[in-house]
Amino acid sequence: IGSEVNSFAEAVKRSGIDPKKLVVVSGIGCTGRVAGYVNFDSMHTTHGRAIPVATGIKLANPELTVVVFSGEGDLAGIGGNHLIHAARRNMDLVVICNNNFTYGMTGGQVTPTTPGTATASTTPYGNYEYPFSLPLLMDAAGATYIARWTSMHSRNVTQSIEEALLRKGFSFIEIISPCPTLYLRRNRLGDGVDQLQNYQDNSILKHGADTRETAIDFQGKIVVGKFVEKNKPTYLEASDKCAIKLVGDDYQLYGKTIPEREAEEKAEKERIAVRRAAVLAAEVAQQEANDAQPAKAAAKQAPAKAVKKAPAKKAAVKAAPKAAQKAPAKTKFQSKVMPAKQALAETKKAAPAKKVAAKPAKKVAVKAPAKKAAPKAKAVAKAPAKKVAPAKKAVAKPAKKAVAKAAPKKTRK
Repeated sequence: IGSEVNSFAEAVKRSGIDPKKLVVVSGIGCTGRVAGYVNFDSMHTTHGRAIPVATGIKLANPELTVVVFSGEGDLAGIGGNHLIHAARRNMDLVVICNNNFTYGMTGGQVTPTTPGTATASTTPYGNYEYPFSLPLLMDAAGATYIARWTSMHSRNVTQSIEEALLRKGFSFIEIISPCPTLYLRRNRLGDGVDQLQNYQDNSILKHGADTRETAIDFQGKIVVGKFVEKNKPTYLEASDKCAIKLVGDDYQLYGKTIPEREAEEKAEKERIAVRRAAVLAAEVAQQEANDAQPAKAAAKQAPAKAVKKAPAKKAAVKAAPKAAQKAPAKTKFQSKVMPAKQALAETKKAAPAKKVAAKPAKKVAVKAPAKKAAPKAKAVAKAPAKKVAPAKKAVAKPAKKAVAKAAPKKTRK
């Protein structure tokens, strides 16, 4: 979920929409905590009721961008009825569904998307129900934007959320993600890293794929991509047309006529375009600065290396003749100046030094430790012998007296 929230935050920044006009709604479950992680206006609703609450927010203030961030159990299970009818009405919402194939917070039960034969707390011998393919369900219900990715496809998730934020209509983005605590452990599929590797090995990118071919089998292939993108009037636009037919051009929604609202929407789009261009320009500048840093560092290091190597070579060249000059000087001095008699005298003087060093070493090693060790050994041997003897007498005497006194008392009674 962390990578999905990061992608969502990045998409909001890149889209250029006003964060003060963004509302995040979530339901119950692991993904339901997203509403508390973001610094936007948010609402944490009851189980399965995220979409009706988001619908009410959008109808009360159409200027807001409303995002629903929840799990497949909350959206397609308990709240499945609301999901289908929001897509049917083409309500102007962005729904991000974290699909981990289990109820991660309530005990690991089967959800509407749990693959067949998968183990859950309510199907300990394998799932025997037919799961939903959420892209197919949303396509049949009438959603105008449908995409699916895994939590490994962070950049694609960011791009899809950005596209959904900048368009009108009901947008549905499914993100397949692992649940290591319950789903992976129960089915012995390893940890989260193993499942990400599975996503990488089994994901098939197929933009515009037929949603009837997007079913997911247990540890099978996962078709990812952007499947549906089309335009049709939203719920509010359809209701406006109906009201204009009845009331005429004087029809107002929330105190504003349709031309006034259209003018405001156009101005807001222009502001969004300016903010988005500024964000993209900053990213390009940052990328250019990052690319220029290695080149500057290499340019600075190149002359420094040349300066260091040049004197090193000269020093090596100068040191060689000096060594060559010193070596022959020593040989001449030893051969001409030092006679053989002086060398013999030095060897004789060094010989008696060995004898003097040997004599004191033997005396110190033999006499000093022998005298000190002897008295210590005797003292240690005598001390425990005296203490043990009285201990035995003291124990023996009270034992006999106690037995002698106790016997006559029993016989008298």
